[in-house]
Amino acid sequence: MKIGVLALQGAFIEHERMLESLGAETFEIRQKKDIEAHMDAIVLPGGESTVMGKLLNDLELMDSIRDMIKNGLPAFGTCAGLILLAEKIYNDDIVHIGTMNIIARRNAYGRQLGSFETNAEFSGIGEIPMTFIRAPYIEFVGEKAEVLSTVNDKIIAAKQDRQLVTAFHPELTGSTAVHKYFIDNMVKQ
Repeated sequence: MKIGVLALQGAFIEHERMLESLGAETFEIRQKKDIEAHMDAIVLPGGESTVMGKLLNDLELMDSIRDMIKNGLPAFGTCAGLILLAEKIYNDDIVHIGTMNIIARRNAYGRQLGSFETNAEFSGIGEIPMTFIRAPYIEFVGEKAEVLSTVNDKIIAAKQDRQLVTAFHPELTGSTAVHKYFIDNMVKQ
């Protein structure tokens, strides 16, 4: 199994380590020629969604990645990756990849000082550690998507077909549970 990890900025190395510890082969996506390689899934890490969106357009990656996901490529977006996959961003007209039937609320927990860690239930996994850094949450989940986890009555994880999003950073915890869930339920499906 070969998984491409968007490596424009953010916590991409941590995702690579988690995936490799589960037996996946990873490679970094930095330019258009990188997405020509065979991949069984793509990971869109946390970082700055506005910067990532601009780079995806500047590097002519946005449309290709969108088409690949629409055609069934499994995708896992964390934090900024969630925002990139959302069909709509609350109070913003910008849409990035826009393949998931959710509305994301950017920086929903405030600035860096609003970052926190907690343990919470994740459907299909159980209780797991969660790290939130300037995190978004999901304002609305459409009929095509399914809620997987909430914290303080806010939706922080969802899935739709072969797409998974989390507002938190599972790659920054010691648990591989969410990455394993993605591999088992989206990639191997």
